[in-house]
Amino acid sequence: MAAERPHVLTAARLWAPMMEALHGAFVVHERTHQTDPADFARIAPQVRAIAATGESRVDRDLIASLPALELISVFGVGYDGIDVAAARERGVAVTHTPNVLNDEVADLALGLLLAVARRIPQADRWVREGRWRREGPMPLARRLSGGRLGIVGLGRIGQAIAKRAEAFGMSIAYTARSRKDAEGYAYFPSAEALAREVDFLVVITPGGAGTRKLIDARVLEALGPQGYLVNVARGSVVDEAALIEALREKRIAGAGLDVFEDEPNVPEALTALDNVVLTPHVGSATWQTRRAMMDLAFGNLQAHFAGRPLLSPVPEMRT
Repeated sequence: MAAERPHVLTAARLWAPMMEALHGAFVVHERTHQTDPADFARIAPQVRAIAATGESRVDRDLIASLPALELISVFGVGYDGIDVAAARERGVAVTHTPNVLNDEVADLALGLLLAVARRIPQADRWVREGRWRREGPMPLARRLSGGRLGIVGLGRIGQAIAKRAEAFGMSIAYTARSRKDAEGYAYFPSAEALAREVDFLVVITPGGAGTRKLIDARVLEALGPQGYLVNVARGSVVDEAALIEALREKRIAGAGLDVFEDEPNVPEALTALDNVVLTPHVGSATWQTRRAMMDLAFGNLQAHFAGRPLLSPVPEMRT
């Protein structure tokens, strides 16, 4: 008799091909803890793994409610919604999908820099709304090439952003928890100190309690009325209310945002502004990268249940 397939709980709406792969290999319970508490109580003792995204909320209570839980596989590089400490206490492994999305997020960061500096979405509307014909050329924009770029978080993605910015002749500076071996890049001890010295500030630091509202009113004030902010990290890293005020009062020149505090709920006060470019958390949203993320997240599940070493445990789980 064939062994029963492992039971897996999904903690978020996952990419359709990922769901198809899960259903082909496991007994899948789709967000049952959120949609059907009675059924969840019935199946909880059987759940051996959770399939999540970086934004999923997998807290201590959920982990405690699953006595057979062995693995949490995150479809994403960030995992600030996962209580890793609680998982470690229970001996539950946590994996994520690093490196495979570095280039895509870096590409989007450069795209947002160009879009906000050169006002590309606004120029598109200028043509579509007939304003070019009626009003003539649109107001001048800001040059990106040769500008001063500050990067908040010089990990693998931050370094990929820096390399792309070098091709635009930009000078690079950064802040991080510690000084990196980054030849030619100036280091600043804080985001505020960095913001004071750059034209463009790109945020690509991990989310979580340690970076919550790291980019606050003081940092935005330091960036100044000629400065631009781009956030491709987590919405929690930027004080959204302070950003809206700074944009509205032109205390910074503009912003390009791929992430928000309460996704997918974006404040109307933000969408009404003309000096901001908004994208719906699409940093890794290409077919090629999502497939690579799926292969790694699914591969971690396969490796675990086959008794093989995990492919990409989160740093806290590495020995």
